[in-house]
Order: sequence, then structure tokens, then C-alpha cells
Amino acid sequence: EVQLVESGGGLVQAGGSLRLSCAASGFTFDDYAIGWFRQGPGKEREGVSCISNIDGRTYYADSVKGRSTISSDNAKNTVYLELDSLKPEDTAVYYCAAGFIPTLEATWWTYWGQGTQVTVSS
Repeated sequence: EVQLVESGGGLVQAGGSLRLSCAASGFTFDDYAIGWFRQGPGKEREGVSCISNIDGRTYYADSVKGRSTISSDNAKNTVYLELDSLKPEDTAVYYCAAGFIPTLEATWWTYWGQGTQVTVSS
């Protein structure tokens, strides 16, 4: 059975950093793209970053470009998202997803995790 489990969220001070993890199982990890999305209170779900495990290409939303890094450890079937210089507007539930095409549009993804809460205090 396909499973995606996020971890690493919590309460973080503005200006700080964190690293989120997405542990995948139940499918051929190397055949998929993995993406990170977030949804803040009263907001639509938006793409943050994604990576293709086929060719290694990475993509970042303008809101996090320059202060985030996505990486994949294929031996562990785990994708990480590092966020630096955190802002209150980064507060959201962060989800990881698996799909065939790397894109920041949520409608194209097949499998989803349950999410991990990130709260940035000002």
C-alpha cells in the first residue's frame, strides 16, 4: 500500500530554519516525482517545491525561491525540504505528494500524505 508520511513540523521562530521529511513506501520511488505543498488557514493549497527522481530536476515557488532546498535520498525513499529565513506567512500544513510529473499544480499529483503543521511566530 502506498504511504507518504511527513515529519519535522513544529513551532519555529521567524528567521529560523527547519527541515521537513517525507518518507515514502509502497511504490517504486525512483519512478516518481515528489512534491511539497502547503495550505494555510483560509487559503488554497499551493505548491512549494518538487523534485523528479527520474532526472533530478527541481522546482521552487517564487515565495520560497532562494531560501529553500529540496533533496532526495533514494536509498532511504525519503525527500527533504529545507526552509530558511522563515516568515509568519510560511505558517501552514505542509503535505508531500507523489506523481508522474513534477509540477507545482496540486491537481496533477496522485498520492498524498496527511501533512505536518508548521507554525512560524513573529
